[in-house]
Amino acid sequence: MWGYLSLLPAFLALWATSGIWIVFAIAVANRTVNLSEGFPYISICGSYPPQSCIFGQLLNLGAAMAAWICILRYHQLRDWGVGKWPNQLILWTGLFSALGTSVVGNFQEKNQKPIHLAGAFLAFILGNLYFWLQLLLLWRKKSLPQPGALWIRPLRLGLCSLCTILIVAMIILHSQQLRSASAVCEWATAMLLFTLFGLFSVDFSGLDSCTLSLQPGSSLSPSPVSLGSLPV
Repeated sequence: MWGYLSLLPAFLALWATSGIWIVFAIAVANRTVNLSEGFPYISICGSYPPQSCIFGQLLNLGAAMAAWICILRYHQLRDWGVGKWPNQLILWTGLFSALGTSVVGNFQEKNQKPIHLAGAFLAFILGNLYFWLQLLLLWRKKSLPQPGALWIRPLRLGLCSLCTILIVAMIILHSQQLRSASAVCEWATAMLLFTLFGLFSVDFSGLDSCTLSLQPGSSLSPSPVSLGSLPV
């Protein structure tokens, strides 16, 4: 059974993939990037108005959806019996990756390059690490539920491996001034990360809904009333 929560990861993948290619198309159309000079990085396409406004909003909303998916996954793993510390490590890795995505959208490369690169590190490196930690957890705890078909786990392993290879290639090619080849690796890495997030739709297929529970602190809890203080 597929609940409405399973649509969130699929929508994020569709939102992010279509969004950055729309930004690319606008950048090419208004000639803020010149394809005859080489293939541009994602951030270069989103550095100039008007597409910079779309780029920032796109990544901010995408980061919010990614953070919510990480929180849902945390609670799902907790309900499956995963320990507190490994589960929190996975959660914070995903949340920092989502934060980096928002930083990339809000601090354009041409305006704040050091902050932009720090955000890109969080988004790509920690984003890839987030999914490796998921795979490591499922490998060590084979008793955990495995929703979906048997080929889902090998697919995730292949996507994570390819993502890692592309990140390393992107860095090496950039250091050797092969910017177009490095940019192609960046775009491919982004597509793979979006796909990995989208695959959470399989894991969330058995979730019907979620609830918010508030627990008051000890100082706010009502103090017990002694029998001697009761009126007679």
